Amino acid sequence: MKSGRRSRDEAMEKVESYIIKNKLEPHAKLPSEREMCDMWGFNRTTLRFAIKRLIIEGKIYQIKGSGTYVAEPKIIRSLQDLKSLSEFAKDNELKLTSEVISFELIEGYKQITQKLHLTLGQKVYVLTRCRFVQEEPVAIEVSFLSYDRFKGLDKYDFSKESLYSIIENEYNVSISRGDENIGISYATDYEAKLLKIEEKQAVFYVSGIIYDKEDVPVEYMKSIIRPDKMGFSSILKREEG
Repeated sequence: MKSGRRSRDEAMEKVESYIIKNKLEPHAKLPSEREMCDMWGFNRTTLRFAIKRLIIEGKIYQIKGSGTYVAEPKIIRSLQDLKSLSEFAKDNELKLTSEVISFELIEGYKQITQKLHLTLGQKVYVLTRCRFVQEEPVAIEVSFLSYDRFKGLDKYDFSKESLYSIIENEYNVSISRGDENIGISYATDYEAKLLKIEEKQAVFYVSGIIYDKEDVPVEYMKSIIRPDKMGFSSILKREEG
């Protein structure tokens, strides 16, 4: 007799296999729950669990009262790659658009000034954007940058311009490396509305510091990312000896 977990895993595999074997394109409709249960001999509870898991993984989605559909492929970004989202989208022929939520000038508080190696109270730009890929909201990005170093940055339209392109081409700053931390958080009501997800839904929380070639901090950034739309990959190497 199959365990409940084994049955659920098998149900997930069956749905994924069906999509592959039938060469279903994104937004193609899957058979109804009843039809899938009849096809593979699963009960409704097992199949619904499998569907829920595949939705969380970003492989399918549901429209209430309509059915279950194949999702767009998830964007996978390498953790070893320092490309901006703009550069990544361009290289992968994806349509990227941005909405500037706010662009403020604040007095830097302790956490921010420490990250940017500034003096407490120094002015800091705070740029908040919602990023869309293929017209779907994918991430909320908040960038903190030194006002003294990047005076006039607020004259640029970052719904159209790439932040890193402006930094490198207009301010002659060469971006060299970055430190990044990735964790799990839960969407606030504000974040959920921007990303068009449910409140308290699990999201990636990414924070990090970008440095120039002199190892001086250029940007401190924080991002909230939909895990059904974007994932991360990394190359692991075992050191000898």
